[in-house]
Amino acid sequence: MSILFTPVRIGSVTVPNRFVRSATHDFMADDEGNVTDANVELYRRLAEGEVGLIITGHAHVQPSGKASPRQTAVFDDRFVEGLARIAEIVHRFPSRVFLQIAHAGRQTKEKLCGCAPVSPSAVYDPVSKVMPRELAAEEIGALIAAFISAGARAKKAGFDGVQVHAAHGYLLSSFLSPHTNRRQDEWGGPVENRARVLVEVLRGVKSACGRDFPVIVKLNSTDFLEGGLVLEDAIRVARIIEGEGIDGIEVSGGMAEAGRGSVWAGLRGEDEEGYFVENAARIKQAVHVPVFGLGGIRTLAVAERIVREGRADLVSLSRPLIRDPFLVKHFRDGLTGKSECISCNKCFNPRGIRCAELTKKR
Repeated sequence: MSILFTPVRIGSVTVPNRFVRSATHDFMADDEGNVTDANVELYRRLAEGEVGLIITGHAHVQPSGKASPRQTAVFDDRFVEGLARIAEIVHRFPSRVFLQIAHAGRQTKEKLCGCAPVSPSAVYDPVSKVMPRELAAEEIGALIAAFISAGARAKKAGFDGVQVHAAHGYLLSSFLSPHTNRRQDEWGGPVENRARVLVEVLRGVKSACGRDFPVIVKLNSTDFLEGGLVLEDAIRVARIIEGEGIDGIEVSGGMAEAGRGSVWAGLRGEDEEGYFVENAARIKQAVHVPVFGLGGIRTLAVAERIVREGRADLVSLSRPLIRDPFLVKHFRDGLTGKSECISCNKCFNPRGIRCAELTKKR
């Protein structure tokens, strides 16, 4: 049997195989952030398709952290009942499900979040054309508390764990990056200070939910930006959070301002699949917790090689599972060896994620 279809432990949770549905904003919540029937059906299909670990789209932990229209919310207890519908539907199958918790930081607009966007430092974002407001020290404490409360709500809703989003230029990512974090206090400067918010969130969620409740992180390995986060800093952050009890690290990279995000358009040859995997392998050498590799992986043989060679413990997919939520099952049954996804990026539809190529054929 392929190593991809063997179980793996993430903290206290056993995941039935090595395939991960990487967090993907689905544009399917209602305007208030409540889970809808469309959300539930999306996750039902992924679980029926035998994805080992499903990570939800980013759920914002404060109203100020809303990044996109129709984004799931987790900043209030009133959202727990709806979120529980996702956990319940997934648990009808062997799949496990983690809620991704996030804050947009400066990568939003006032009309979306209802306030001036915030950031560790007032550094202009040329993509959103936003000059964010620098967070006051006392607001950072409230931010940490919001993440901790979100983790507790995820547990109450029945999720198997949470993923803290510290990648792609969102708020925790911008604390880690020296480009966006130019603070002179205890939250800025050396990498240990820049990682402090992430550490406090991790400690708090573990304290609120119990040490056995898995907490993983989506971590930028590079910002692709001069003066931004580099791999050596990411390795240091990984070591720090391993010491604080992190249960897994999904390694990504990029941010909007760099003009090179995490979702690269266009098909690549098999030798170029997994464009963040080498960074994941470097981080895996430095820690002992499971590491997830990702980046345009389309081919079963490539995914198997990544895990078999020890460069990552799990492989994360996004767009291929939009194209076909049953892809993992089809891999296991020998029905295909490669996703039909062409990486056109047209699936990120504000009316709900869907494969544009399949839509055209109907």
